[in-house]
Amino acid sequence: MELTLYTYLIVLPIVFLAGAIDAIAGGGGLISVPGYLAAGLPPHLALGNNKFSSCFGTLFSTARYFKHGMIDVKVAVFSAVFALLGSFVGAKVVLMIKPDFLSYILAILLPVMTIFTLVNKNIGLVNSSHIYSNFKKILLSSIAGLVIGFYDGFFGPGTGSFLILFFTLVLHYDFVVANGNTKVINLASNIAAMTTFLINGKVILLLGIPAAIAGISGNMIGSKMVVKKGSKLIRPVFILVFIILFLKILLDILQKK
Repeated sequence: MELTLYTYLIVLPIVFLAGAIDAIAGGGGLISVPGYLAAGLPPHLALGNNKFSSCFGTLFSTARYFKHGMIDVKVAVFSAVFALLGSFVGAKVVLMIKPDFLSYILAILLPVMTIFTLVNKNIGLVNSSHIYSNFKKILLSSIAGLVIGFYDGFFGPGTGSFLILFFTLVLHYDFVVANGNTKVINLASNIAAMTTFLINGKVILLLGIPAAIAGISGNMIGSKMVVKKGSKLIRPVFILVFIILFLKILLDILQKK
């Protein structure tokens, strides 16, 4: 594929923005993948380059959250391992069953979850995860990792946001630690996916490397804002990501009709 100045002018600013949003509340792929497609990349190259750039961006934001003690490491690592297993199974199943029905389910669930988050203003503002034992947190997060990992391999959109919702709603972490835990899981899945795309030649390094730098810059700015402002910043961006995801799902349904 021939790369032009237009390609870089479209991709780099969008990947930067996606990196910032992803560092704050997940869902960066909802912005970056359409950016790659708008620049003229075929779907398989768009996905490959997106995983390449987002992998490095997520690495840097994860490192910052770890440095500032914003990750429950044991819980996040166990969840990441099971998420990888779930994603592998989901990717196998999607080869046998079309995931179209999930669009209709999400079109109903997403508005409900968004309204629920808006109404319950205290969700994710205080970390009260200590009410559970470490064993229970690891067990529940491993199950969630398996289920949401399966969803990621089977369908995909909004995986990070669903993980944040689980960590806040079920395990009662605040948005900051929930986001940090999610970054560990996203990093593991991104590394696995990026390796697969690289091996199969689906990454254009002349575009992927500058995009990775843009993604790192966005992630560093986004994670710095989270360190300074915490849950009060994450909550509105998290709701915005859910709204964007809902609109994307709705658009996909309408395009199929």
